[in-house]
Amino acid sequence: MPQYKRILLKLSGEALMGEDAYGINRATIVRMVREVQEVTKLGVEVAVVIGGGNIFRGVAGGAVGMDRATADYMGMLATVMNALALADTMRQEGIIARVMSAIAIEQVVEPYVRPKALQYLEEGKVLIFAAGTGNPFFTTDTAAALRGAEIGAEIMLKATKVDGVYSDDPRRDAKATRYSSITFDEAISKNLQVLDATAFALCRDQNLPIRVFSILKAGALKRVVTGEDEGTLVHV
Repeated sequence: MPQYKRILLKLSGEALMGEDAYGINRATIVRMVREVQEVTKLGVEVAVVIGGGNIFRGVAGGAVGMDRATADYMGMLATVMNALALADTMRQEGIIARVMSAIAIEQVVEPYVRPKALQYLEEGKVLIFAAGTGNPFFTTDTAAALRGAEIGAEIMLKATKVDGVYSDDPRRDAKATRYSSITFDEAISKNLQVLDATAFALCRDQNLPIRVFSILKAGALKRVVTGEDEGTLVHV
């Protein structure tokens, strides 16, 4: 039985690369979509915020010395490309998905309108939020926290390459231990980098718990949604 009725899944653009240097790895995106499909079959309403690092990384060299706002807008456009790829893969797997963009590109995707977004979720469609918050200087983590609060998600699921929050970097310290759960205040006092500071503060203020887990582990998303001990829960 699912523990949540509505979730906000934050996917990094890098997660779509698989073992590739940049871009979208076909096998990886299909596997992720099937993980989402398992959760929707349980009756869970799913919204996704996608990053753009896999595409922006490929052009980052040309962005050196570029105005920060301009570079951020380029990153937003990269998230739109990822969102379209994700939605089309979902279509091929039999999932109805809708992409909503925080910046207006109406010939390509529809703009983000909160009542429409809530309607799509209630209809059982998977919602993919693109273009971050629509503003430079804000990360897609912040966009995930913002959209999660706006749509009334019960939890924000941050899918990473690491299976939770650790006391130290497990790649550097073999003795680093994974927290099963930790409070927002403990995470701050221990200086654990769960999300960027703006996103973290927004989740704490809106009482939106965060579950950090590895998207690379098969079945992890379903285990999180059904309440198993997967990853790390950050809570008030």
